[in-house]
Amino acid sequence: MGKIIAVANQKGGVGKTTTAVNLSACLGVLEKKVLLIDADPQANATSGLGVDVHQIEKGTYQLLEHTVQLNDMILDTETTNVDLVPAHIDLVAIEIELVDKPKREYMLQAALQDARNQYDFIIIDCAPSLGLLTLNALTAADSVLIPIQCEYFALEGLGKLLNTIKSIQRIHNKDLDIEGMLLTMYDSRLRLSNQVVDEVKKHFNDMVFKTIIQRNVKVGEAPSHGESILYYDSTSRGAENYLNLAHEVISKNSV
Repeated sequence: MGKIIAVANQKGGVGKTTTAVNLSACLGVLEKKVLLIDADPQANATSGLGVDVHQIEKGTYQLLEHTVQLNDMILDTETTNVDLVPAHIDLVAIEIELVDKPKREYMLQAALQDARNQYDFIIIDCAPSLGLLTLNALTAADSVLIPIQCEYFALEGLGKLLNTIKSIQRIHNKDLDIEGMLLTMYDSRLRLSNQVVDEVKKHFNDMVFKTIIQRNVKVGEAPSHGESILYYDSTSRGAENYLNLAHEVISKNSV
């Protein structure tokens, strides 16, 4: 049975989409069947896998509304073993449209019930907010992977996210676990980066992935080519980092 991992942090620019896309690609190359769900109205995970957002007719919006079955909207991608549920800007409206619906927090959970039997991993790229979209993702997920940028303000927002996770565990999803905290955009030359690494490891210990994602120009260039870092430049430090992360995730889940 497949595992659902939400990649979440309400702070923008910490590497959520980069992590969701590249982790999916690396898991696929390591022969795991992966479904990537783009749950962000910006649809960067969709374009990051080479799919034209303007051509999307059905995706996460329809999935949450239950107007289309999951299997009818899954797209094949050029990335080995990775399928995609795309997003479109119309996803912005879903929070308003779901607000009056019963069990609005469980819409994604219900839509993904049968998908566990088809995939080893289901990765959800969350929006940079703690709204209804992210709440749906965390309610549906088995665990949450938290990217943390190696900068001071990243630590400030972490407390709010952890409180939200505790609330979801208490009210909506008692089995929600923390997959791990992933330190991103690390620059060993900067004292602040090293301080953030030390602080996070001191406070959260085994919850922090051993892999650290270092700043890498190629990682930033890859999305503009509609490719993961593994396909854009497999010899780069970024590709090595994300492959190591994929190995850690597989090892942790004994897949």
